[in-house]
Amino acid sequence: MEHKIKVRVRKRIVLIYLIMIIGSCLLLLRLSFVKIVSGADIYTRALEQWLRRAPVEARRGNIYDRNGSLIVGSALAPSLVAIPKQVKDVEKTAKVLASILKVKPEKIKAHLQKNVSVEILKPEGKKISAEQAQKVAQARLDGIYLVGDTVRSYPYQHYLAQVIGITGIDNQGITGLEYIYDDYLLGKKGAVNVFTDAHGNMIPDLSGHYLTPTAGFDLYLTIDLDIQISLERVLDNALARYNPDEIIALVMDPKTSEILAMASRPTFNPSNYQNYDQAIYNRNLPIWKSYEPGSTFKVVTFASGLEEKVFSLEEYFYDPGYALVDGARIRDWKAGGHGKQTFLQVIQNSCNPGFVEIGLRLGKKRFFEYVDLFGFGHKTGIDLLGESSGIIFNPEKIGQVELATSAFGQGISVTPIQLVNAACATINGGYLNQPTILKGIASSFTQDIIYQNTPLTIRKVISDETSQKMRYALEHVASLGTARSAYIEGYRVGGKTGTAQIAIDGVYSESRYILSFLGIAPMNDPKVAVYIALENPKNTIQYGGVVVAPLVKEVLMESFAILKIPPQEGGIPLDSRYWIDLNTYTVDNYLGMEVAKIRPTYKYQFSIHGTGKTVIAQIPEPGEKLIEGGFVILYTE
Repeated sequence: MEHKIKVRVRKRIVLIYLIMIIGSCLLLLRLSFVKIVSGADIYTRALEQWLRRAPVEARRGNIYDRNGSLIVGSALAPSLVAIPKQVKDVEKTAKVLASILKVKPEKIKAHLQKNVSVEILKPEGKKISAEQAQKVAQARLDGIYLVGDTVRSYPYQHYLAQVIGITGIDNQGITGLEYIYDDYLLGKKGAVNVFTDAHGNMIPDLSGHYLTPTAGFDLYLTIDLDIQISLERVLDNALARYNPDEIIALVMDPKTSEILAMASRPTFNPSNYQNYDQAIYNRNLPIWKSYEPGSTFKVVTFASGLEEKVFSLEEYFYDPGYALVDGARIRDWKAGGHGKQTFLQVIQNSCNPGFVEIGLRLGKKRFFEYVDLFGFGHKTGIDLLGESSGIIFNPEKIGQVELATSAFGQGISVTPIQLVNAACATINGGYLNQPTILKGIASSFTQDIIYQNTPLTIRKVISDETSQKMRYALEHVASLGTARSAYIEGYRVGGKTGTAQIAIDGVYSESRYILSFLGIAPMNDPKVAVYIALENPKNTIQYGGVVVAPLVKEVLMESFAILKIPPQEGGIPLDSRYWIDLNTYTVDNYLGMEVAKIRPTYKYQFSIHGTGKTVIAQIPEPGEKLIEGGFVILYTE
């Protein structure tokens, strides 16, 4: 019995030994597996636990013009990050940083007390100045790190502001081209990496490292910076002189529809956009604003009529000063009319009844088919945010009167870019193109082009023959007609004026206008189209040919030099008479007069504001010149 017990005990001991040996072998195998096979992975995971990353922002890509001139760049602006567990004295650190950053200590303290591995001191410590960064470095605060960051720099401040757009505190694009091409411009972040234990103490055997950020791609625009500067200067001067509510300006290559310059007023400085109304930096007026174009739209009507051969340039038309359409009397802008004239003179004189006649001859169906073909009622597709479509009549729901007014640009609503693009199609051989502002995208490191944008033709709208006639007609407007203020000696300039009344609560105002002018040159080989519109300019005659044409002329002249466009031969000489249809009169003095004693005159019209009995102010002032039929605005008490 005793022997059996001993044998059983020995077996158990042997079994235990075997289990221990097998367990030890398994443990050794497991340790070997962990050490040899999984060791690197486990070590990497450990490093991740110990790693603290202080993000370093990548430099945002630059934006250049078509010739490589810098429009928008980036400047160094360090940011502050904290490793809260390394901050030994929260109160002192918060007080020092608050003094440097000019904020309350409580705001900094809130960052330092967060239970996170790394805290960005945002917004107080984002993109600080070099002086502030130097003070932080000198303070030698435990747990506080300076990391690389950038801020957008604008060498030309408010120039091209709405087009370029703005960026946020984290370098992300918010509006404009900055938003549209944000994925290309943004780049890839880097980091300052340090290793700490759970208490925030540096691990002595592990040294941190720096992960270099990758800069974003650069954008090259179709913009010509020299033309942009010229345009912006002209707009600044117009704003100071006429104090309009808004100014819209656009310069385009007529053959490709590439945007050479674009601007508007009011504008803003992207560096401190927070100080401006959102409507100013969110709206790019040349593509967003929709309004009645007035006589500049007559270019489209004239081209459509020529293409359909409903009239010829030599055909005569009689203008009595009005047109009767379905019982409605549609007045010409010139009292008494222009009398007998050719259709070439119809566009020279911007004769409303003549364009009513063209519209009626085309008929609703054909007229609005051409309106559609020229791109109105649709977005142009330009690579910018916030483009409008405009508002065009539905031909099935209107009568002859609406057709007649549409023919001379009243009752319909278009955007400036639609209008300029359509006008370019009338003189470039008949091709409607898609406007663009992006020229290409390039590597910021190698400058190699990774994407090249090419002009896109949408369709051919009119024939080469019609387009040639349009160039001939528009050159006559600038030499012999209403656009003579834009005539440039030695250069073949074409153009069209526009003076459109502003509708307020469904009624056209007698004192508020949008004055515009479209100039294109040279007419034998179009290279540049300039459009400027002023809404409600003050203290001036309300005619686009008088106010806006000289502004366009200035931009055209500077563009000729910038683009190296030589003078041309064979142009139409300027008619020395400035106004072929209208006389100018000296405005009388009505100050102090009783309203009841003011009598109508054939010289000009009156617009009286106020309910008082006596005139206390007037525009234009006594002694100033006013075109026949214009308005003298009188103010009472």
